[in-house]
Order: sequence, then C-alpha cells, then structure tokens
Amino acid sequence: MTKTFDAIIIGAGQAGPSLAGRLTNAGMKVLMVERKLFGGTCVNTGCMPTKTLVASAYAAHLARRGADFGIETGGSVQINMKRVKQRADTVSFNARTGVEKFLRGIDGCTVIQGHARFTGPHEIDIDGAAFTAPRIFLNVGGRANVPDMPGVADIDILTNTSMLALDTVPKHLVVIGGSYIGLEFAQMYRRFGADVTIVEKGPRLVSREDEDISEAIKEILEGEGIAIRLNAECISFKPHAEGAEAGVDCTAGSPTVVGSHVLLAIGRRPNTDDLGLESAGIETDEHGYIKVDDRLETNVDGVWAMGDCNGRGAFTHTAYNDFEIVAANLLDGENRKVSDRILGYALYIDPPLGRVGLTEAQARKSGRPLLTSERPMTRVGRAVEKDETQGFMKVVVDAQTQKILGAAILGTGGDEAIHGIIDIMNVDATYSQLKWAVPIHPTVSELIPTLLGDLKEVK
Repeated sequence: MTKTFDAIIIGAGQAGPSLAGRLTNAGMKVLMVERKLFGGTCVNTGCMPTKTLVASAYAAHLARRGADFGIETGGSVQINMKRVKQRADTVSFNARTGVEKFLRGIDGCTVIQGHARFTGPHEIDIDGAAFTAPRIFLNVGGRANVPDMPGVADIDILTNTSMLALDTVPKHLVVIGGSYIGLEFAQMYRRFGADVTIVEKGPRLVSREDEDISEAIKEILEGEGIAIRLNAECISFKPHAEGAEAGVDCTAGSPTVVGSHVLLAIGRRPNTDDLGLESAGIETDEHGYIKVDDRLETNVDGVWAMGDCNGRGAFTHTAYNDFEIVAANLLDGENRKVSDRILGYALYIDPPLGRVGLTEAQARKSGRPLLTSERPMTRVGRAVEKDETQGFMKVVVDAQTQKILGAAILGTGGDEAIHGIIDIMNVDATYSQLKWAVPIHPTVSELIPTLLGDLKEVK
C-alpha cells in the first residue's frame, strides 16, 4: 500500500529541516527521509567539526607564541589529540541531535531513517515501503571524491570524513590537493605537531583565487613549516613501511613523498548515483549533479534539488539560501532566483580568507573599465595589536557603475570583515556609500572605507 504525503523531503542537511518547518506551517503533511546522519555534511563532517579542530589548532599556535605576548608557558605545548577529537565530536553530536529533535517535534512531519529510491516521477521506495507526493525535494548532499588514481586502492587513504576519526597526530600527513579542504587540514595538523606535505597537481594553490592571493597563502603555510609540492602532473601511490609512498612527478624536488597518512582532498561528488533518478526521469550532468533551473526546479515537474547535489553552490550558506529561494517561490508568491545570489565564502586557514564576487582576474576578463585598491594587513591597527599581520585586502570596482564587483580579505578577521562588502553588494549600492561609513575603531573592518578611498584605474 502506498502512503501519500503533500511533500517528501529526501535528506536532512541544511535546506531540508527548515523547509519541513515552512511546509508544515503552511498546512502540508510532510515526510522527511534521512538515510544516515541528521544535519548533513556541515554538522557531521564539514564546517562544525573541522572549525572546532581549527580552533584547537589556533589555541596550540597561540600557546607556542605565548612569549611574543609576554606570556610564559614554562615549557613545550602538549597536544591531547583524544581531547581535541572529543571536543569536535561533542559539537557535532549536539548539533546533530538538535536537528533530529527539531524534526521529530514538528507537527505534521513524519521522519523515517532509511534509503529512499525513486520508482517513478513522484514515487519513492524506502526499504520496501512505497510513498508518493506531488512535491519532492532532494537535499542529499555530497561526499569526498576518490578518483581512480594509480595505486590508490593499494594503500589506506583518508578523506575529510575519516580524518575526523583520528585521535592521534600523524607522523607525516601527505595532503593530496591544494584547495580549501586540504589546506585547512594541512595547517591544523601541522599545528598539532605533524610533518605535513601538500601535493597539488596545478601550478599554484587554490587556483580559483587571484595569483597574489595564492602566493600569499603559500607563504603563510610554508612559514609554518609545511612543504608544498606543485605541478604534480602524475600522482600515484604504493605501500611503504612507514605508511604510503606518493609519486608526485613534480618539476622540482624529490619524485616521491613518504607519509604515515595520506589525505585525499581533491573535490567532492554528489550523492545522486543510488537514488533511482533514472526511474523518475530526473536529469543529471556529466558529474552526477542534478540539473536545476534558476528556481531550483528539475526537469520533472514538482521535483526540486537543493544544496550540494545541484551543483549550484558548495557551501552551507548556499544550501540554506536554496531553501529560502524554494520556500519564497512556493509559499510566498515571490520570484527568487539562484542567479541573483552574490556568492561569498571563506578559506579557514589562519589567517582566514574572506571572499565575495569576482576575482580581479575574472573582472579583467570582462573587459570593463576597473578600479582596484589593495592594502597590506601590516597597515591595519587591529592586526598590529594582535601581532597577526600576514595577508592583505583588495577590492575591484566597476569604474562606470561605481559598483563593487568583488573583494578579498586575507588576514585576521577577514571572514567577518568581508561582510561589510557583501552587504553593500547585496543592496546594490555604490562603493562611495560604503566609503563614507564611520566604522568602529579598532577593527579590521575600519580599513574598508580607507581601502575604497584609494581606488586607482586598472591599466
């Protein structure tokens, strides 16, 4: 017998639970299906546990620098990795159980833990039971990408998920991939005491950023003793008595790197390959992401895809915004679009990188006349007072419209300070309206009007 609901939500990540709340408040009978852990990537294997680890690593880093601030610790810093892991586990557990409690407490929401698979455009099967609804919302997330690299099956590899199970510090962590996830783990484990080598196939780290940002990040990490191997054209693996040997085939340095642990941080893939999408006629792209339009609707009427699985954003905040777009259009009579979203994000090394909009390189390719400005963190009073002066801030402006196109703040507090620019861009104001703001002293944000007051034409 098939059970009927007004809406089915598959996946309890960032978008799903909030949508369940809105739909039930609108009088709908909702089925929420979660196959594993409530809360999705952010709560369980992403933001919350990793940023908790970053905070512990920062505490260790500050403790080692105590003498710089006139604080004598009386000896070397000891890392209790079991306690570090326990702290991260607790943060995730509390958030996960909070999400589950919220869902199970919603009137009109039925929660089932199981693996949902489509049997038709609006029908699903969960462990032999059949369900149907005129509206189905996919919020199934993604997982680490493990490509078929030479020898990868012959060694024990770690992903961002299995890294969280470590309660000891690796002797030598080899990180394959020089982008956001890999760099965060590299720095935190270096601060926990591991030797760390980053292996990147490309010519520079975080290739989506401007070259000056990439170089500054490289200098920050190398300054903490992290080895970085670029231009690793052919990466391979084989077992070694000390753990694993990675063949890196770089243009400079040893052709191999031996590590006790190997972390693969080379992208993610959507959890769409075992949902029976073909039975529903739901289209995906060549990477498995569910194709959606500007309103997050799939090619099948009455089916939406939100979060990491739709390829339109790879962040917790974009997943939540997907929920906001769907709910506003479906329940509030609005016409919200993904293309209206101004993307901001951060890289949580220390100091962090806060980013919004276009890079300078992207803006230059547009051919429009530009204004740019840059300021080192050595000239930011707040950074000087904290003795954290690495990095710089930069902004790029459309010379004709006077609108900010993008900005980067690589420096202490950069992940927070960037929001002043994000807000101005979201209200579609000109840069001069922010230039005449009166920010609080002493902060990192107070330098943004100064930065905008020093714009120069791009030659």
